[in-house]
Amino acid sequence: MSKVLHFFKTYYPETMGGIEQVIFQIAEGCASHGFESEVLYLSDRGAARNERVGHHVTHRSKLDLHVASTGLSLSAFKDFAELAQQADIIHYHFPWPYMDLVHFASRLRKPTVVSYHSDIVKQKFLLKLYQPLMNRFLSSVDCIVASSPNYAQSSPVLTRFEDKVRIIPYGLDRATYPTPSPAKLEHWRALLGERFFLFVGALRYYKGLDYLLAAAKTTQLPVVILGGGHLEAELKAQAAQLGLTNVHFLGGLPDDDKAALLQLCYAFVFPSHLRSESFGISLLEGAMYGKPMISCEMGSGTTFINIADETGLVVPPRDAGALALAMVTLWENPELSSSMGRRAVQRYEEVFSATMMAESYSTLYRLLSKR
Repeated sequence: MSKVLHFFKTYYPETMGGIEQVIFQIAEGCASHGFESEVLYLSDRGAARNERVGHHVTHRSKLDLHVASTGLSLSAFKDFAELAQQADIIHYHFPWPYMDLVHFASRLRKPTVVSYHSDIVKQKFLLKLYQPLMNRFLSSVDCIVASSPNYAQSSPVLTRFEDKVRIIPYGLDRATYPTPSPAKLEHWRALLGERFFLFVGALRYYKGLDYLLAAAKTTQLPVVILGGGHLEAELKAQAAQLGLTNVHFLGGLPDDDKAALLQLCYAFVFPSHLRSESFGISLLEGAMYGKPMISCEMGSGTTFINIADETGLVVPPRDAGALALAMVTLWENPELSSSMGRRAVQRYEEVFSATMMAESYSTLYRLLSKR
């Protein structure tokens, strides 16, 4: 088997975000196509080699410092060089400026692919400093993969490197999600009622949750927020100030609870309003469970998942009024919502399965190996 080394700032079980989920699905899915995957990431738990996640191997380098969402590690230079020497293909996951430095320091001559997960949106000043290194890094790799044509066409960075860009949509495997027990389903049904809107995700600045709370105030419809994050206290305070009794903050919960909530919810609401949300793995989970969706149009992959007026409703970003109207429209039209949910799961099966993503990456790996 050919060996692929993935390199990213974090991974399971350290963190459980969308990019980690994508790396996991690629690593697991490509095994049946003849590619053995390993993952190197940084951890404040220190260094370790040859740990297993699923059916693939992971390695940790010691995290020494965290600056502006960028993990730094002195030992990772040596760890990466050693592991990359044994690999046939290097698979980077962007953005992570430290990774660019490691890439150049290693001076390896191996096929390289970058999964471009997001533009750098928040750190505008730091981006100006980083831009020369970023451009040199992206110029040096063999291929850049975007997760949707929407993002590739609207990203000022990706349009600059369009001759290197390929589109491989993220994919999920429904079989890797737990089946909730009848008791678990009944627990949440009793607590939350028969119909509610669900948001799933980390409570971050680009998720648009303040607009969701404002929309919940207008509509008085039940909203469930699943996920934790550093904005949790601030959002709960906002909900209290608005006098919201129809919004339930559940914090982070195990996967079987998430699966139960995805199964039970009436519709999935995803108000992310900045391009830091390049795709929306949680939104795709809503589609996979056959739920009508509400998302915002900002030129990212969210509108590649949720096709306006087919799989759900699409509203302008930062518009609580439009978000509220979309919620009421779905709530008052169960037949419309049901038909959108059916089309959502059909689109998931046709475009976003983990099997298709693994096949596409395996084909790309083979092409790179022949160069």
